[in-house]
Amino acid sequence: MIKRNETIAIGITLIVALVLGTISIRFLDEYGLALFFLTPLLIGFLPAYIISLKDEISNRQIYRLGFLTLALANLGLLIFAMEGLICIIMALPINILTTFVGGVFAGALIKRRKLNMPSILLLIVLSSIGFMSFDEISGEPVLRPVETYVVVDADIETVWKHVVTFDAIPEPTDWLFSTGIAYPTHATIEGEGEGAVRYCNFTTGTFVEPITIWDEPNVLAFDVESHPIPMNEFNPFWDIQPKHLNGYFKSYKGQFELTDLGGDKTGLRGTTWYTVDIKPGFYWYLWSDMIIHRIHKRVLNHIQVEAKK
Repeated sequence: MIKRNETIAIGITLIVALVLGTISIRFLDEYGLALFFLTPLLIGFLPAYIISLKDEISNRQIYRLGFLTLALANLGLLIFAMEGLICIIMALPINILTTFVGGVFAGALIKRRKLNMPSILLLIVLSSIGFMSFDEISGEPVLRPVETYVVVDADIETVWKHVVTFDAIPEPTDWLFSTGIAYPTHATIEGEGEGAVRYCNFTTGTFVEPITIWDEPNVLAFDVESHPIPMNEFNPFWDIQPKHLNGYFKSYKGQFELTDLGGDKTGLRGTTWYTVDIKPGFYWYLWSDMIIHRIHKRVLNHIQVEAKK
């Protein structure tokens, strides 16, 4: 049973989190440290500290309140059509860790009674300005390559033909693609050689890929002129399209490199260069690298099968 003072503390914290999230996303167009670090830190810290101003609170209560507030915040994101379930799950590990850290800070400050409520509010304001300012000046995201390599049991000329275009790939068995994340279905091409345009079709739309290198049968490279959203978000209550689906993930170019290994074997390496403008980069690149690698494997494994026929 949640007590009245706990309800008030959780309510105040959720309002603060909502204000920070709205400023970051709606006004600054930033999915950054203020959203993914400062907000869950406050969720772990603020409810416990508010209660401690009048009542005693144990470490167990501190963490219980923090994680309960985090759960309610995520539920609110779904109910108010601000986010989808898959992205909430992806953010959950870093949110849980940061909420725990907020609880640790709360326990340490409560024990020492170092800060009063006006000081806490001032600290929140200054921290918010600091984190949002850092997001603004942190610069453009760095172009990042992801490589995937397979060996195909076919000669290099045959593999080349299936790289340039490929027929419909069977429905995926990989659980990842059942979550709404876009995956490739087939590819076509208009023209031949440099200047030709390849169309790689995904479940959410088409990647338009003008050919920049046509070194048959060794290298096929292309720029990405346009691409669809990276996923269809799932929300149990609404059909939604959060802002981060448009422009925060950008694919810039790709390449297939073929190597004749002899004995009717071909090394096939697929590379994608992309950026993700969501911070902290080290965390979100773990997810995006993994997803792109799985997309590569879907295409390269299909080429393996088709080239051996």
